[in-house]
Amino acid sequence: MKKVLLIGDSIRKGYDKSVAHMLSSFAETYYPEENCRFASYTLRFIHEWPAKCGVKPEEVDVVHWNTGLWDCLVLFDDGPHTPIAAYTECIERLCRRMKLVFPNAKCIFATSTPVDEEGWKEPSKWLRRNADIRAYNAAAAEIAKKYGMAVNDLFGLLENAPRDWHSDQTHFYTMPATVKLTRQVAGAICAELGCDLPQMSDEEILKNAPTTVKVYGI
Repeated sequence: MKKVLLIGDSIRKGYDKSVAHMLSSFAETYYPEENCRFASYTLRFIHEWPAKCGVKPEEVDVVHWNTGLWDCLVLFDDGPHTPIAAYTECIERLCRRMKLVFPNAKCIFATSTPVDEEGWKEPSKWLRRNADIRAYNAAAAEIAKKYGMAVNDLFGLLENAPRDWHSDQTHFYTMPATVKLTRQVAGAICAELGCDLPQMSDEEILKNAPTTVKVYGI
């Protein structure tokens, strides 16, 4: 059995269980129970998560990872929490760290998904801007490619999705979005493993989706 590790923030928590099920015929899929938060938080704990997940890092075949939404968060109209220069430095270090911690793995960087900017009622206190997310995605993707990593464009996948695919301003914990994300992530992993994407109905995917998935959006 191949071994796959999913690392990421609440975007990942929306598809981890369904992706694990979709790949279950040929891969064991692991992921931390916790939200992996900021890029700096991921950098700090990336070497500890394999043991907590029950997998040896040298046995991991594919790491699919994302980070950025926490870094893009704007509080009190004070700009993104992590300035983009600090974010890109952290992404560069993360790419090097992954090569060290997972010497036999192929790595896939996933872009952060778009947000529903219209949904924020008090933008001066808490919001994310798609312009920031695009900029952070582009910077991180360029670095990931430099280290030979594939890029899974989840932002592009959902950029033009209907507004009711959002479950709130930030997340896509709805049926159609969950299916779309699951197929895209599983497909990216299969491409790195050199295998075909398993055939699975939408209903089967949703049976194994996180319990947070909603029938309707906002």
